[in-house]
Amino acid sequence: MSITGQCLCGSVRYEFDNPPALSGVCHCRNCQRQAGSAFSTIAGVPRAEFRLTAGEPKLYEDTDTVSGNRVERWFCGNCGSPIYSALENSADMIYLKTGTLDDTSAFSPQFHVWCDSKQAWVDIPEGVPAMATQ
Repeated sequence: MSITGQCLCGSVRYEFDNPPALSGVCHCRNCQRQAGSAFSTIAGVPRAEFRLTAGEPKLYEDTDTVSGNRVERWFCGNCGSPIYSALENSADMIYLKTGTLDDTSAFSPQFHVWCDSKQAWVDIPEGVPAMATQ
């Protein structure tokens, strides 16, 4: 059975067959701005397994990053929902924004990254790895 998701307006839809390879939370300032929230929840899905089933997301190339790496930020051009990000140093993986999943019940962060820019009021559960940067 495929795992499915979509943007807020339903214009962009996707699916993939296997559970995500990883799941985490990014606290970098760019993800905060892109998500309009304190962090971005992500699920790593092999690019080869990810299929768009409706619509075509728009691309914003984020080159002003602390790491110096270019981040492709794909989003719905109608409603603005972020769909996924792709990193140039991880070409075989996309980082799906988990809020777009049709069923989010299986999401459980395995790690937190860029915690040096985490909002002070956000608590990271004990035992979950938390990296200052990436």
